[in-house]
Amino acid sequence: MLTQSNLDTVNKIVEEFFKKMTIDVEIKPLFQKEKTLSINLKMEKPQILIGEGGQTLLEIQRLLKAILRRKIEEIFFIDLDINDYKKRKIEYLKETAHSVADEVALTKREKILSPMPAYERRIIHLEIADRQDVTTESIGQEPERRVIIKPYP
Repeated sequence: MLTQSNLDTVNKIVEEFFKKMTIDVEIKPLFQKEKTLSINLKMEKPQILIGEGGQTLLEIQRLLKAILRRKIEEIFFIDLDINDYKKRKIEYLKETAHSVADEVALTKREKILSPMPAYERRIIHLEIADRQDVTTESIGQEPERRVIIKPYP
């Protein structure tokens, strides 16, 4: 857990970061869960910072993490979200996992999902892990790596 002093430092650095980018964002109160610090932003036109498939958002998160690691010695992770984009994306991925798994269980035919980054594939795998009627597997090479949902043998 980060100290209050370190949380204040994070808040200040995040504000400066977006101010220097000349992007007007509202930083919601920071939320800490174990070693992960959630930074939620609100802005008028989030697509500028989200990018295609959330790629720009991930890159900004990596950049902020590198900047913050130079200022704060404690080990922590950050989770940057803009206008609840990631939250909605996770809900969508979970719904997709369940509906495709139901279809595979019913038809007994495997389904290959479209390519996705590692953290999205992980959500699919975890969502299906408890099911006894289907299984998942990742195939291919980055950036074309994808999940296959198969009937359980």
